[in-house]
Amino acid sequence: MALTLYGYWRSSAAYRVRLALAWKGLDAASVPIDLRRGQQSAADFTARNRQGLVPLLLDGDNAISQSLAIIEYLEELHPEPPLLPATPLDRARVRAAALMVAADIHPINNLRVLKYLKSPLGHDQATIDTWARHWITAGFTALEAFAAEHGGRFLYGDALSIADLCLVPQLYNARRVDTDLTAFPRLLAIDAVVNAQDFAHAAHPANQPDASEA
Repeated sequence: MALTLYGYWRSSAAYRVRLALAWKGLDAASVPIDLRRGQQSAADFTARNRQGLVPLLLDGDNAISQSLAIIEYLEELHPEPPLLPATPLDRARVRAAALMVAADIHPINNLRVLKYLKSPLGHDQATIDTWARHWITAGFTALEAFAAEHGGRFLYGDALSIADLCLVPQLYNARRVDTDLTAFPRLLAIDAVVNAQDFAHAAHPANQPDASEA
């Protein structure tokens, strides 16, 4: 079936899915959803995804939401090249690292939360950026320790996994709010290894069609 990805060029969750698609050599038609203009709340989009969030993957007529669910769906349909290790324990650890980003760092720093901090709560941009940096730093501190215990070239050993697909977009976001990353040399080294690969270049926010409209 044909794949279609609804996303936004700077969405870290959509970025994760683009990385997974590119890693597995899968083509997906891109449908930009401009989060700044509220296109995620349009009736035709919420009819497919009641949360009104990106990313959303269509596989034929079947809609799958939530980035990690999408990535695991792709992993099950297209297990090579893999994004999960072979054993249950190793898989659990990879998923734990992925969730450090996807469940603990990202949700309290995504666009809808930051917009709510600005209005109606009335915080200025400097305060909002401080909020973002605080939670990114807290999460990365734990993830750096995880990498020290379990990492190699990547977050878990020497094979790319879903954990790395979560890390790279979160580092992209961290740089956008001028987070001091000097305390995270392992994470930065992994980021460099991933971004040096062709598949990551294709998935990068700057290389998405809707980036030119920003």
